[in-house]
Amino acid sequence: MRILLLSQFYPPVIGGEERHVRNLGAALAQRGHHVSVGTLMHPGSPETELDGAVRVHRLRGTLQRLSGLHSDPERRHAPPFPDPELVLALKRLVAREEPDIVHAHNWIYASFLPLKGLSGARLVVTLHDYGLVCAKKNFMHLGTHLCSGPAPAKCLPCATRHYGAVKAAATTLGNWASSFAARRAVDRFIAVSHAVARHTGLTEGSAPYEVIPNFVPDDVGVLGPENPCLRELPRDEFILFVGDMMRLKGIDVLLQAYAGLERAPQLVLIGRRVADTPTEFPPNVRVFSTWPHSAIMHAWRRSLYGVLPSVGPEACATVIMEAMASGKAVVATGVGGMPDLVDHGETGLLVPPGDAHALSHAMQTLLENRALLARLEATSLARVGRLKAGAVVTRIEQVYRDVLRPAASRAAVPAQQGSGEPSCR
Repeated sequence: MRILLLSQFYPPVIGGEERHVRNLGAALAQRGHHVSVGTLMHPGSPETELDGAVRVHRLRGTLQRLSGLHSDPERRHAPPFPDPELVLALKRLVAREEPDIVHAHNWIYASFLPLKGLSGARLVVTLHDYGLVCAKKNFMHLGTHLCSGPAPAKCLPCATRHYGAVKAAATTLGNWASSFAARRAVDRFIAVSHAVARHTGLTEGSAPYEVIPNFVPDDVGVLGPENPCLRELPRDEFILFVGDMMRLKGIDVLLQAYAGLERAPQLVLIGRRVADTPTEFPPNVRVFSTWPHSAIMHAWRRSLYGVLPSVGPEACATVIMEAMASGKAVVATGVGGMPDLVDHGETGLLVPPGDAHALSHAMQTLLENRALLARLEATSLARVGRLKAGAVVTRIEQVYRDVLRPAASRAAVPAQQGSGEPSCR
C-alpha cells in the first residue's frame, strides 16, 4: 500500500505522539509499504528528507507564521480547522505521493478534509487525545475535574480561560465544525483507548472506529550505550516518574504521597518543567530535565518501580508500556486509558486520581511486599508483547485493508464499532 502519514509534529520535535508516528512509519516501511510523512515545517529542518525508508515532507501553514498565536514557538500547532496554505501544500503532496491511505494524527486532519473527496484516498484518523470534542484536548473542565461532555455554555468559558477569548472562540467553533465534518468523511477512526472512544462520543455515534493502543518498538527493551547523564541517578533503589512535571500529571499529589512514605528510597523525576511545576522539592527527590529516550530506558531498568499519578484522563500513556517492557510495575491512577494498560493487582496497582493517601498506601505496599512486586514485574514483562509493534501494527494494517475494500463489500460487512479485543491489554 501507499500510505501517507500526517502529523503536525515530527522529530526533531519529539513527544509521545511524534515517537508513535515515527515508529509506525518505520514499521510499515519494514513490512514493504511505501510510506511518506507530511508534517509542519520546523525551523532548521529540511523541507524534504529521508528518515530511514520514510520520506518526510515539511509543509508550511498560514497560522504557523503568526508566532503570537503559539505559547511555545517550538510547537506551533495545526489549527482544528482548514489552514489555507496547509490545504494547498497537502494538495500538492497528495498529487505527488498518490496515497491509497491517508492516516492523520491530531488536528492536521482538518486541513485534509477539503481534499478528501478528490484525493481518491481513504482517510484514517487516530485520536491520541480528546481533541475531537475538546478545544484543550485534555477533557478537563476548567482544568480541575473531568468534563461531563461538550456543551457551548461549558466549552467556550473553559477554552477562554486557557486560550483567551478570541483564540478560544476560533478554536472551539472551528473544532466543532471540523468534528462534525470528520464524523461523516473519515473512513475509520482509531481511538487509542476505550476512554478516548467514550469521551469523544464515538461509542454513541455512527462513525466507524476501532480501539487500538499506541505501541512500543519490538526491540524497546534492548538497551543502547549508556548516556553520561545516567551517572546522576542514585546508586541505590529509587522510584521513577517520567513525564511533564505538571499538576495534570499529578506531580503535586505525588510529592504529597511520597512525603507520607516510611523508609522510602529516593524519588527520581525526569521530565519537562512547565508553568505549574513546583519550584521546590523535598531533599530526597532528584529532579532532571528532559533526557534522551535511550537514557530514560536505562533509568527504567535501574528503577524499583514507576509511578504515574495523573489526575487528568491520560489517553494511552506510552511511558507505562516502556516501564512494562523494562520489567517494571507501575502505580497509576484509574482514569482515562490507564485501566486499559494496567491490570490492577497483576501488572501494577491503580488508585483514585487526586488521592494522595491511596497513592502513598500503594507505593508503601510495593516497598514492603517484595514478593508482590516481583509477581507484578514478571506479569508486566509477559504481557507487554501485545503492546509492541509486531502486534499493534498488524491491527492497523487490517484497518487499512478494511477501508480499502470496495464500498459494496464494506456495506455488506459493517465496520466494527470498536474492537471486541481489549485495547491496551
